[in-house]
Amino acid sequence: MAKLKVTQVISTQGATPRQKANMISLGIHRIRHSVEVEDNPVTRGMIEKVRHLVTVEEVK
Repeated sequence: MAKLKVTQVISTQGATPRQKANMISLGIHRIRHSVEVEDNPVTRGMIEKVRHLVTVEEVK
């Protein structure tokens, strides 16, 4: 299955508690922290909720 590299680029200060919870669920804890997650509908939904805080790249 394909993977996505998700990197936080903006602080979560000022984000809603739900957005902060999505960041923690993705495994991201600080700015410039990157994680690789499976590309499935669940993670796509979490990324969509915090799309203004992260950048997303496909990993081969």
